Amino acid sequence: MAVRVVIADDHPVFREGLQTVLADSPDLDVVAAVPDGAAAVRAAEELRPDVVLMDLQMPGVGGLEATARIATGVPGVAVVVLTMNEDADTVFAALRAGARGYLIKEADAAEIARAVHAVAGGEAVFGARIADKVLRFFSAASSAAVTPFPQLTTREREVLTLVAQGCDNPTIARRLFLSDKTVRNHVSACLAKLQVASRAEAVALARDAGLGAR
Repeated sequence: MAVRVVIADDHPVFREGLQTVLADSPDLDVVAAVPDGAAAVRAAEELRPDVVLMDLQMPGVGGLEATARIATGVPGVAVVVLTMNEDADTVFAALRAGARGYLIKEADAAEIARAVHAVAGGEAVFGARIADKVLRFFSAASSAAVTPFPQLTTREREVLTLVAQGCDNPTIARRLFLSDKTVRNHVSACLAKLQVASRAEAVALARDAGLGAR
């Protein structure tokens, strides 16, 4: 069965060209091509297509608002954003609105057709450059999430790690090429920032957080 598609784009030449290209695919059925977000929402509600290819910059109701309305009101319809905008903030705004895919308009017909089939099958799809932005974002978020004791400086975390390994201050000083006094200051700062009264309590917290493993 052919995948039913609505195209929403305010540029008539692009809209009609995309409609013509997709119509050449026997397994795609373009059921409507509309010029703005409000018309896209109406088409989704009335025609219940499998996928809406949604531009973002359109007069009246824009693509982000239309995407959110469709995701809320017609959740069985998947939205793929097809735009010139590849700004990371816009990408994540579209995802928060409920888009299941995000492509740049330079994508060729085959890539657009693959994306339509993929989201119709329940997948999420991103163009190559968009996928790279998404992966970098989640990689950075994951790294930040697993960094223990963000209130400590990098050097303080290094000192705390060695404390958790059972090193005394002179040993830490030798390993980090610091003076004994500097190490004492770092240890004191760690105790204050971790709000603990003793070195032993700091060690317990550090080991619970995964620091100190050899």
